[in-house]
Amino acid sequence: MHSLRLISLLAGSALVASAAHAAPAPVADTVLLHGQIHTIDAQGSVAQAIAIKDGRIVYLGSDAGAKAMAGPATQTIDLKGGVVMPGLIDAHMHPLEGGAGLLACDLQYKRLTVPEFQAALSACAAKDGSQGNDGKWLIAVHWFQQEMQPLGVDMTKAMLDALPTQRPVAVFSSFGHSALVNSKALALAGIDAKTPDPVGGAIHHDAAGAPTGLLEDAAQDLVRKLVPTPTPADDVVAARAALAAMAAQGVTTFLDADAPRESIHAFSVLSKAGELTARGHFAPHIAPEEGPSPEPALARIVEWRRTYDQGAAQVQPTIMVRTIKLYMDGVITAPAFTGVMLQPYLENHGTPEKPDWQPGTNKGPAPYFPPAVLAPLLERITALGFDPHMHADGDGAVRIALDAVAALRKSQPARDVRPAIAHDEIVDPTDFPRYKALGVTPVLSLQWGKQAADTVAGAKDYLGPKRYAFMEPSGLLAKAGARITFGSDWPVDPLNEWFALKVGVTRRNDPSAGPEYSQPLSGGPPLSVMQAVRAATINAAWSLRAEHQVGSLKRGKFADLIWIDRDIFAGNPDAIAQTRVLLTMVGGKVVYRAP
Repeated sequence: MHSLRLISLLAGSALVASAAHAAPAPVADTVLLHGQIHTIDAQGSVAQAIAIKDGRIVYLGSDAGAKAMAGPATQTIDLKGGVVMPGLIDAHMHPLEGGAGLLACDLQYKRLTVPEFQAALSACAAKDGSQGNDGKWLIAVHWFQQEMQPLGVDMTKAMLDALPTQRPVAVFSSFGHSALVNSKALALAGIDAKTPDPVGGAIHHDAAGAPTGLLEDAAQDLVRKLVPTPTPADDVVAARAALAAMAAQGVTTFLDADAPRESIHAFSVLSKAGELTARGHFAPHIAPEEGPSPEPALARIVEWRRTYDQGAAQVQPTIMVRTIKLYMDGVITAPAFTGVMLQPYLENHGTPEKPDWQPGTNKGPAPYFPPAVLAPLLERITALGFDPHMHADGDGAVRIALDAVAALRKSQPARDVRPAIAHDEIVDPTDFPRYKALGVTPVLSLQWGKQAADTVAGAKDYLGPKRYAFMEPSGLLAKAGARITFGSDWPVDPLNEWFALKVGVTRRNDPSAGPEYSQPLSGGPPLSVMQAVRAATINAAWSLRAEHQVGSLKRGKFADLIWIDRDIFAGNPDAIAQTRVLLTMVGGKVVYRAP
């Protein structure tokens, strides 16, 4: 399958070997031999061996050529025919939150009934031992709200009030856009029937007007601000846990796509201690209420860049603060409906047995950054040398983001800007070609492109067949020439990069999800394996302005690579989900070995 590309690469390596007569080849620190080394270059070249010196790749080619660079102190790794590829680049995640979640009351993204939900929380409360007299909160994470059984069950504060604890309780959904809190938490936050919705958020109310306990987007902050914050030492522990989880998955570069100062500081502490095992890019966010007068927010982020950004990329992983995050909307699926849509969500005017889905009046919330605010904000962000990274789930939010980039391209045609739109779950087909035309990167959580409770029960009927036919349009965007890029959004989902890549190339869920979700999701063609891999390597590197250092294996680039247990480029694509990382290397240093 790869023979012609391999022959081409080895022929090139022979020229390198002959040129070496004029200049002695460097003695390599490490050589990897007898492998299938997928470089992910433009030609899809495959080599047998690779040599590394001072954290950089100095040779790609035949075993003989690599052996010629070995000296007495060179470490030799026998790949035994195994597959090596560039380290994965996750261009949208929340690593401090992910690491903290590994250490918290974790609902583990499970499909739960209400009694199971309550039992898990009761177990956490019992394990902690506090009954609330000390004011300690019970916080739970990774709640798969859309998979609560039976599907569509109305989750309210009453379910938390029934727990055997007097503590304030807050349960945060895995999507990150919803929280369920008990009555004590509502009282502490001062949320009652008269509390207005904050900008960019919503408080759910029952028929009598009382808050139900369900808070959406910015409304969560009314409670979050009361929860005791982790100490800086806690944050360092969480960051260390996140890096270990990333290394085991083969992630060698990441973007924290909503980076609070605490996250940047924690990873910086590890960087100064020589413990940073992945290249860290951080995108502080500007809140919607800051958009109309953004100068204080921009000054804050410029100061963080001055304090934490470590300059030009180095072999040893460093910290970079060069991106700014903006939330354009929330999530498109039930029960939130906080995606900004071009046309209204549908409503059932019939019965569950005889549904009659008709357009309603709800197009989602007002855009968090309306056009009149977003366009000048992008002008200011990019003038300061930052790239904008915009969360947009609904087609209305996507349209506003694209329009703002178009205005920027028109007013500043020479400015070097690499804007990104994250998620892009519903995109109007007329906007598909605009990504390429405007140089906008769609950063997609590929694992969402499958049938599941959120994409079927939570979306299909509410969107209607026309829009549902374009849900999670990764293949359609690729066909239109967009530079598809991957971001896991961890901890919205478990950190499972290989399952995400598998879904990207099959649009199928895991068999354990049940027969009702066994078919591929509509929404256009899947990605090829190479398209999916490029999304998580060289394309993601480009989105972070790191394509000259990482993202592919090439002489002179950093030796960020992984050895995996199978050839994902051949065979059954469903098996990609079972891929196991055997070794992860960053800057020529091994940061993970499989047990």
